[in-house]
Amino acid sequence: MKKLTLCAITFLLFLLQVQAQEKKIFNETDAQKEQRLAWWTNDRFGMFIHWGLYSMPSRHEWVKSNEHITDSAYQKYFDLYNPDLYNPREWARMAKAAGMKYAVITTKHHEGFCLFDSKYTDYKSTNTPVKKDLIKEWVEAFRAEGLKIGFYYSLIDWHHPDYTIDEVHPQRPNNPKDYDSLNRGRDMAKYRTYLQNQVRELMTNYGKIDILWTDFSFPGEHGKDHNDWNSLELIKMIRKLQPGILINNRLDLGEYADGGDFETPEQYKVSEWPTRNGKRVPWETCQTFSGSWGYYRDETSWKDNKQLLVLLIESVSKGGNLLLNVGPTSRGLFDTRAQDRLKGMGDWMQVNSRSIYGCTEAPAEFKRPDNSLLTYNPATKRLYVHLLDYPLQRFELPGMKGKIKYAQLLSDGSEIKMHNTDKGDVALDLPVRKPDVEIPVIELILQ
Repeated sequence: MKKLTLCAITFLLFLLQVQAQEKKIFNETDAQKEQRLAWWTNDRFGMFIHWGLYSMPSRHEWVKSNEHITDSAYQKYFDLYNPDLYNPREWARMAKAAGMKYAVITTKHHEGFCLFDSKYTDYKSTNTPVKKDLIKEWVEAFRAEGLKIGFYYSLIDWHHPDYTIDEVHPQRPNNPKDYDSLNRGRDMAKYRTYLQNQVRELMTNYGKIDILWTDFSFPGEHGKDHNDWNSLELIKMIRKLQPGILINNRLDLGEYADGGDFETPEQYKVSEWPTRNGKRVPWETCQTFSGSWGYYRDETSWKDNKQLLVLLIESVSKGGNLLLNVGPTSRGLFDTRAQDRLKGMGDWMQVNSRSIYGCTEAPAEFKRPDNSLLTYNPATKRLYVHLLDYPLQRFELPGMKGKIKYAQLLSDGSEIKMHNTDKGDVALDLPVRKPDVEIPVIELILQ
């Protein structure tokens, strides 16, 4: 055999790299995946709901870990849990009125408490004073309003006796040398079976599930990774039971191109559309009204309506979705602050949703004017200019000469007069008075 030339070796290494980049679990083409995610990339806006026993202490959903609370001390919340004002139909109506098209609820958070009637544990809502499968009622209510259904399931479990103590566990030691003694008698193999059994219940007992949010992996010496969850077999089971489901990227299966359907930047704005191996990927940012996910009575760092709308618009302007969280109270209500923010977003979406649904990042040929955000609908070929800082009458669109057929304010469909400039720009004559919406939107019908 002849010696391989340097070029041939380089090419072979390139092929091996490409093969590694394209390592897959399932036989699904890019086109098939795009079709499976089509409803989600169209809808753009969903509701996250974090609800559990932690709504009673109302000091953050991580209160058990943050305050190193023992199971025995935490038991009082289970014994007294009774959300007597729970009305998921009202929740669903508020989500829909806000312009949300899908919702994801915590079936079990890190505390280990299940809001569904699992046959594999007694630590569930049916054994509390409320005596209900809260998830069953929720699914029925949200489906009735035409909203897509998503389940959040915590891979972490601070209550299960076989779940090994790790760096975020409430009973984590100060001295790393103490982990072995603390975990003596705990068996992650038994917990993996428990986890898989519960996910199977969620995937089989509630009809079609549109999204599964698994949360979360944290590899490291005293962390948890895909081996702890048996993630590969878990994702195979999920897709077998729910072939059309969307699964987030937190199973620690990053070595596979299809180890998760979408990226999940949490509590921050991305600077640009996220990529993997140079290719743009589906993504969704999950955000809170305030700093915590669960109900936090005394928290004051609440975002105002404009900040929340900018989160939504900016996400869509970079090809992504927004999953906006509500933390209901222990009695089962959305508190007044959450209701106020949802109403504010709904008022804006009522007249401006055309700039969100079905939209994505604008083509590079369209330059973003200062103090604005652009979204684009490739099906209707309409460009939307969101005015973050309302200008004084004249507003210029750079390089748009000959590209616009008609311009109007989206909120009321009123015409905006336009003029070409000598520089090849288009000048719009806006009304002096800002339209009565938080962020005005200009709809450009392109040539």
